[in-house]
Amino acid sequence: MPAPQETFDRRAIPASATESRFVLPDGHAIRRIDWPGSGGGKRGSILFLPGRGDFYEKYLETLDHWHGEGWRVTAADWRGQAGSGRLGGDEVTGHVADFTDWTADLAQLWRAWKEDTPGPHVLAGHSMGGHLVMRALVDGQVDPDAAVLSAPMIGMAGPPLPLGLLHMVARLMTRIGDPRRQAWKWSEKPGEMPADRNALLTHDGGRYADELWWREQRPELVMGPGSWGWVERAYASVRHLARKGMLETVRVPVLVLSTAADRLVSHAAAVRAAERLPQGELIAFGDEARHEILREVDPVRARALAGIAEFLDRVAPAGARP
Repeated sequence: MPAPQETFDRRAIPASATESRFVLPDGHAIRRIDWPGSGGGKRGSILFLPGRGDFYEKYLETLDHWHGEGWRVTAADWRGQAGSGRLGGDEVTGHVADFTDWTADLAQLWRAWKEDTPGPHVLAGHSMGGHLVMRALVDGQVDPDAAVLSAPMIGMAGPPLPLGLLHMVARLMTRIGDPRRQAWKWSEKPGEMPADRNALLTHDGGRYADELWWREQRPELVMGPGSWGWVERAYASVRHLARKGMLETVRVPVLVLSTAADRLVSHAAAVRAAERLPQGELIAFGDEARHEILREVDPVRARALAGIAEFLDRVAPAGARP
């Protein structure tokens, strides 16, 4: 497999990609970006969903890499974040009424996208995106040939307390105040990045700086903390996946990439999920990788990309499904 592209311009939309809007049945439009490209799709098609507060610009390098391998690639925002509007009471707080609102959107996008793209079809997600991909799989809303989850939010890092207790506290917080209010402090200036945030995400200072550049160039991408409503619904959805027999119903091959150094999501929960999935596989990292594995330093990224390519070559080979 070729090494990651050192000359790729991470601060520009590739000429081979097209940005557009996908209009959902209720009229809400979400941003998407597609690499149909010259020869794109000979290998199959990948649909990628980013994490909470994310935007697809952060993953241009990886998306273009997959396109270079012959995949037809699409990425999209979640409703209510990045360039797809807001659902809370201000422009920086991430909020949602329920995670099933997002999986319903994913199901709509999946059906339309699958009809227009060559197989095999792969569904990929990072962090919250990985959680929602897994939730849609468990709930039978999508039918990919394979799934790839990068640092999936199967569980959240935090106090070592019972999940039920954490959920109860979050539910209480939604009832004693506006559930759209911020659940944690971000910075003194709304929307401004905390000084040590990069220590949670990646060892690669250049790739972290790219995110800040995109936020300056496209202010509509800026998002800060999640709401208490988001926290409560996140715990509810995590508990849904944790129920006995839920992950065990997923027959799709699923590759989980996770790092023991993750301070945002639970590595232990990701490992357990890979073990519970009938066709689950795990690529585990240690201190060399922080939360954003696909935006890490080149040696880490190269291992992740190679692992994904090897997995997909085995479980979703070219021509396996039209």
